Amino acid sequence: MIYRVSYISDTYKVKGYLALPYGMSIDKETLQLSLHQFYDRTDLEVEEIACPLHHPHEDVQRQRLAVLVYCRGGIGRVGSVRATWLERFAQHGQLVFAPCYRGAEGGEGWDQFGGADAQDVQSALDWLSTLSFVHASRMSLMGFSRGSVNATLAAATWKQRELDNQDGENGIYRLVLWGGVADLALTYEERIDLRRMLKRVIGGSTGKYPERYEARSPVALAPQLACPVLIIHGEQDQQVDPGHGKLMRERLEQLHKPFAVHWYEHYGHHMPEDVHKQAIARMFDWLQGPA
Repeated sequence: MIYRVSYISDTYKVKGYLALPYGMSIDKETLQLSLHQFYDRTDLEVEEIACPLHHPHEDVQRQRLAVLVYCRGGIGRVGSVRATWLERFAQHGQLVFAPCYRGAEGGEGWDQFGGADAQDVQSALDWLSTLSFVHASRMSLMGFSRGSVNATLAAATWKQRELDNQDGENGIYRLVLWGGVADLALTYEERIDLRRMLKRVIGGSTGKYPERYEARSPVALAPQLACPVLIIHGEQDQQVDPGHGKLMRERLEQLHKPFAVHWYEHYGHHMPEDVHKQAIARMFDWLQGPA
């Protein structure tokens, strides 16, 4: 089951997708009530957008599920949340949530490429951690491409609220950076085609506002990370140079942070379907493996 939900981030009503593991279901009204109660708003919609051919037979409220928050790449309509990815992720037994980022898919506000829009991830984590069927100490993040910025910001700064259903560590369990940007200033130099957009959403160039680019760079945020990190990258990636993955690996190594690397020598930013499914399975093996 996949739902598109409205939730609140700062003062904006934004959109996100919630995917349940295969065979599990929840009443749309129950999901909507949880949003209304948490955000104290009655105008938050829940829309069922995908349902398996066979009717789900397990009530998710009887479960206690780990969570993966998938931070999409791109901006606006470019690189929007991929429903096929949600389906593939949800087949591995975790609850999956994907923020659309403000300004996208009818959401209010505007995307600042890891600026104020980073709150969209944190607000979703706040709500998800209150759900009775969520394992609140097993909440992980996956950032794809530019989504690595939003995911790393959340992993570095998010703390759970004091809640009765919480146990374990008070933060993110694990972080995955898949084809992820590590240094946004480096992206500015490498991707001439993105410079105009970056100057527009960030307010200027790397020369004018170096601190804004640094604040959006996972390598700069690495000292604040308290969770293990998995780097997934393709050696043939032409959209986010593999140097970003290597740079992040070197930084984590310098800081003696726990990390793992899944390197795909013959593939780029996007993989063939069969390889992608294998990479996802390998990622979930790491997510579910021993600490």
